[in-house]
Amino acid sequence: MSILPLTFFFFLFLTTSVLSSNTLNPKPYNLINPKLPPKTFTQSNKYEGSSDLVNLKYHMGPVLSSPINLHLIWYGNWTPLQKQPIHDFLLSISPSTRPTTTGPSVSNWWKTLNLYTDQTNSNISRNVLIAGEYSDRKYSHGTHLTRLTIQDVISSSVQSSKLPIDHKTGAFLILTSADVTVQDFCRAVCGFHYFTFPSKVGYTLPYAWIGNSGKQCPEVCAYPFAVPGYMGSGGPGVLYPPNGDVGIDGMVSVIGHELAELASNPLVNAWYAGEDPTAPTEIGDLCEGLYGSGGGGGYIGSVMKDRSGRTYNMNGRNGRKFLVQWVWDPVLKACTGPNAVLD
Repeated sequence: MSILPLTFFFFLFLTTSVLSSNTLNPKPYNLINPKLPPKTFTQSNKYEGSSDLVNLKYHMGPVLSSPINLHLIWYGNWTPLQKQPIHDFLLSISPSTRPTTTGPSVSNWWKTLNLYTDQTNSNISRNVLIAGEYSDRKYSHGTHLTRLTIQDVISSSVQSSKLPIDHKTGAFLILTSADVTVQDFCRAVCGFHYFTFPSKVGYTLPYAWIGNSGKQCPEVCAYPFAVPGYMGSGGPGVLYPPNGDVGIDGMVSVIGHELAELASNPLVNAWYAGEDPTAPTEIGDLCEGLYGSGGGGGYIGSVMKDRSGRTYNMNGRNGRKFLVQWVWDPVLKACTGPNAVLD
């Protein structure tokens, strides 16, 4: 549900496997792996994050099995150049009848979500659409938001625009600009998802919030495009963002994380590990910080680099490239992504 950098390093150190050196073979995706650690964790080369200790369970709640209609709320000051990469990422999720990219794709990344089902055996939908957008340029609820006032933002956005209440297939995505502070942002979370209260919005609907950390805490929420000082020369080193904006490229990965969890656990009673539904460990949390094969212990794994030195692990529409964390595969019982190298 959230990005917790402290648990990220501890969990990955305990559970990851590191693949043999042939993952550095530049074929088929011209892979790189900055500062690949030595094989000190385990001799297994099964899959990243695989562990018999992970007990992901289905708790009988719904998943988003109908086409997912996203209603975007841009809160604060946003430019078209900032919005476009996010648009392209979201519109790259659905499978295309005329694919324009080769190699690992955003659509194939989301394909893992399609493996999750509900009690009627309905799979999470592979179709994610942008059904509506609203820009709140006047900061109608101030420049500091809490978890509750984010629901007020949704309510006022619905009332102030033609943004519909789609109580069957709709979900809200609230994106706050770099000058907006949010409760627990940077300290404990980079984004979260939950559901609206009828007393606030009129219906119970899933939503996710993600903030632009580019000015507030890029080393926390836009890693590895910024690196915490305490890491020193460890970790992957600072990597160049694929779309040239540390804050936006960091947001894209957090958006992917939260959307995956929103789709698989929209009412916080479907897919998660742990016994406490108020603090679930979800399918994005299990793979935090993993972007490619050989990752773990603070290392992102084998990814790709284009001729300009921009780092990515999947392709999207309009020639876009993105670096998005992996998600938990319920069949493999491990983290995986479209750029995985399976030996």
